[in-house]
Amino acid sequence: MWKKKIFLVIIAISTISLLLHHGGHLTWTMDAFHLGCPALHSHPYSGLKPKHSNVVFLKTHKTASSTMQNLLFRFAERNNLTVALPIQACGHQFCYPRSFTTHSVHQHTLPPNIVTNHMRFNKAELKRLMPNDTIYVTILREPGSMFESLFSYYNQYCQSFKRVPNGSLEAFLDEPWRYYKPEENYSMYARNTLTYDLGGDKDRPAKDVSYAKAFVAQVERVFSLVMISEYFDESLVLLRHLLSWDLDDILYVKLNMRTPSSKQGLTDDLRKKIRAWNSLDAQLYDHFNASLWRQIAAVGPACVAREVRLLREAQEKLMKRCFGEGMPLVRSAAEIKNKELRPWQPSGKVDIVGYDLPVNITQSFSSQDQELCLRLIMPEVQYTKMLLRSQLLRYRLTSQARPQQQSHSFQQPVRTTLLRHPAHRSQPPVPAAATPASGTGINSKTAAGTRGRTNKQGAKPSQTQSS
Repeated sequence: MWKKKIFLVIIAISTISLLLHHGGHLTWTMDAFHLGCPALHSHPYSGLKPKHSNVVFLKTHKTASSTMQNLLFRFAERNNLTVALPIQACGHQFCYPRSFTTHSVHQHTLPPNIVTNHMRFNKAELKRLMPNDTIYVTILREPGSMFESLFSYYNQYCQSFKRVPNGSLEAFLDEPWRYYKPEENYSMYARNTLTYDLGGDKDRPAKDVSYAKAFVAQVERVFSLVMISEYFDESLVLLRHLLSWDLDDILYVKLNMRTPSSKQGLTDDLRKKIRAWNSLDAQLYDHFNASLWRQIAAVGPACVAREVRLLREAQEKLMKRCFGEGMPLVRSAAEIKNKELRPWQPSGKVDIVGYDLPVNITQSFSSQDQELCLRLIMPEVQYTKMLLRSQLLRYRLTSQARPQQQSHSFQQPVRTTLLRHPAHRSQPPVPAAATPASGTGINSKTAAGTRGRTNKQGAKPSQTQSS
């Protein structure tokens, strides 16, 4: 009997220790578990199933992909992973709009666990770069809102947009072939941008139904998850299940947003014209929108809804931790005191907003908290440069340790600071010398895949839509 009592005491102490160690994570995981979530049944407790760390995220344009990229950067830093980053000649993108090659990857960021900077997808080259167990993920956005955002954001760089009188979206859509030149620089922003990013032929005629179907099928074979911008939180829940990640791994702040005055409302007629002009993108979106909801049904709608609620509650706690009781206020770049946190501005006609940390809050921060909150709101260009500096330093330290065979370890975390002079470039966010290739068609080297969703009536969209 006494042996049984001792055993029960040990179990009780272990349980209490587990609760104290996992804290809120265990609470939210078990909360979802009690709903009967099938994907959680195999690992209801954190740590029993290792997190998957080899990930390629195809960062598409104007789809909330900057928010996803920030999330992946932070995951990589927390877990001491390597992120593949572009060579200096490519800027902060992998020489987009050229098709991705391994030559565009900085040699001191090899071998990588994560790839997430902008590229034109090339599965054959990525397969050479990444481990065999790599999971491929991307994100799509409703063609109407996405095209309006592209037209606004790249109006001063894409000649197809720039030559339209008065910068009128309506005028462009009335006669797109009058303004659109397929071989021009940045023409990929003016037609079927998602298809182009995924490695497909943006100018394939809409009547070529067989190509569209084959391309969608190719994308689906490659990508394990195609997220949907309008249902960002639901997509994150599926991503968490797919990668066996924790709640803390999918927390985020919306990045790279436009001010309301930079946006244009769309009539139903304009949306129809956008879908007709971007017919390949429309078919991709419709297919993977439906696919997303099939995946949600497989996990369990009640389970996903519960996890979304828990995610938003954890998000709110994080916001209070970084910004105090008030929710973070978006600010124009000129209003942000910390220059390293100012987002890149495409032109004087579009205002991209960002965040600043409250001075009265940061003064009481520990260095760990301050770094967490800074990274959470750091724009893409600055974060890419900072991450490259951090990884170069790590590379130098480890390379020095090998020949000297020093007894002490260099595996301690490398502390980095924000760049004092971030690159706020006046040029467009693609290399000026790079000219987009014409459509390459569907093949094993350029096509990409994924699994997505269809519009579900009655479902409440997430609040993280790209702008």
